[in-house]
Amino acid sequence: MAAAKNKSALSENESPSTPNSIGQKSAEKIKALRKKKLDIDQLLQNILNGNKTALSRGITLVESKNVKHNDQVNTLIEGCLPHANQSVRIGITGVPGVGKSTFIEAFGNYLIEKHGKKVAVLAVDPTSSISHGSILGDKTRMEELVKQEDAFIRPTASGDSLGGVAQKTRESIILCEAAGFDTILIETVGVGQSETMVHSMTDFFLLLKLAGAGDELQGIKRGIMEMADSIIINKADGENKRPAERAKSEFRKALHLYPIKNSEWKPKVLLSSALHNQGIDEIWEMIESYVSSTQANHYFYDNRKEQNKFWLLQTINEHLKSNFYSQPEIKIALQQQLTAIENNKTTPFEAASYLLNKAKEL
Repeated sequence: MAAAKNKSALSENESPSTPNSIGQKSAEKIKALRKKKLDIDQLLQNILNGNKTALSRGITLVESKNVKHNDQVNTLIEGCLPHANQSVRIGITGVPGVGKSTFIEAFGNYLIEKHGKKVAVLAVDPTSSISHGSILGDKTRMEELVKQEDAFIRPTASGDSLGGVAQKTRESIILCEAAGFDTILIETVGVGQSETMVHSMTDFFLLLKLAGAGDELQGIKRGIMEMADSIIINKADGENKRPAERAKSEFRKALHLYPIKNSEWKPKVLLSSALHNQGIDEIWEMIESYVSSTQANHYFYDNRKEQNKFWLLQTINEHLKSNFYSQPEIKIALQQQLTAIENNKTTPFEAASYLLNKAKEL
């Protein structure tokens, strides 16, 4: 009886270091890990159910630079992949002031109201190289589209990535497709950066231009027309209607100078006034025609395969870069080499060679 009481007392007053308490802690740890796993599973399920709040959370997770989130991100993307690739991806670019946001709002509303589409807009805002800040004001500019139940607008900072897109735009597309959005509009920053990145993740590349601002010649010089599947002269209304007609003719002539695309598609030049919802239906008919013709000649699917290969290489490059700069030894050595360069004790090329060799030894 006394022994039983002692045993009971010991059980009630066990110290934290006893086997039972250690086992309890392990159980709690396992339970916490399972809860995290269940959270990702639940997030995935909510995304697949078309929950826009969950989609926003998923994209935020994907954009996280915290290496601790890598496993969760991989689990989420793997879960979304079987439900992706069922949309038409449209890249939209143009110089600031061309009316990209107004055009996208008019275009998105048209697709939802006239064709029953579910439209996701991935709008990328430029990041300041000085303050490292972004306005992220696309939701404010698209005040009518944001009210649509079948619309999802996600503004994202471009960060230090090139090509006018955010680093995780590709993954965001996959999540949006898994959430049931069948038309993905990717608005780029449009500040003269290389548009190759945008072209490498979209099916149709649309270039918005202005008339009467020297934009015709500038567009030809930049070479972006080689990638464009269509050129839209926007703001073709009022006093700007005639200049827009002239610009349309000039761009059509310029397009004849370029070789035939692998898609066998001849880029078209159209007019639009997003402010007055003019020309929007003609633009969508053109895109539908493009999709039908490129699916028929299999370019649509071959292009998606080539894009996947491109993003395989991009992912490897990003991983190697991230792994290189995250190593503590490299961080210290890098600062030492930067100081040496400032003091003229080494050259940038010698410093780079030293750091790369050091990374190989680690």
